[in-house]
Amino acid sequence: MNQNSVEIAFTVADGAILPEYKTDGASGCDVHAFVKEPVELLPGDIKLIPTGLACAIPEGFEIQVRPRSGLAAKNGITCLNTPGTIDSDYRGEIKVILINLGKEAFIVKNGDRIAQFVVAPVVRGIFKTVKSLDETRRGSGGFGSTGVSC
Repeated sequence: MNQNSVEIAFTVADGAILPEYKTDGASGCDVHAFVKEPVELLPGDIKLIPTGLACAIPEGFEIQVRPRSGLAAKNGITCLNTPGTIDSDYRGEIKVILINLGKEAFIVKNGDRIAQFVVAPVVRGIFKTVKSLDETRRGSGGFGSTGVSC
């Protein structure tokens, strides 16, 4: 373990695959489907895909569930609620919410890499009520207020 590592304990169902980093510089580790039979995702379908994994994330951290870029670019398969958050006090099976935004059906098979996990530190906010906020150049300008061009 290097200084940027944190140990996370997993329970792994028989036949499920522990998340794994594919390269030394990868931020995300691959997460695999754990399905008894192939799952068909028709265009527009949303399905929860089990992983066969549960974990105990240390307090002060979360795991973010993110799409895999190859699945999104090649097949239109992505994760909803992205990034999804696995909280440090959750102990149930991790499932991935997949949606097919593509034009063709997509089959998820057991062991397929369907998402990625990114382990991240969590900073909790201390929320308070005030009478006014400090002024900024942007002010209350919302969506699109800074324009599209440079």
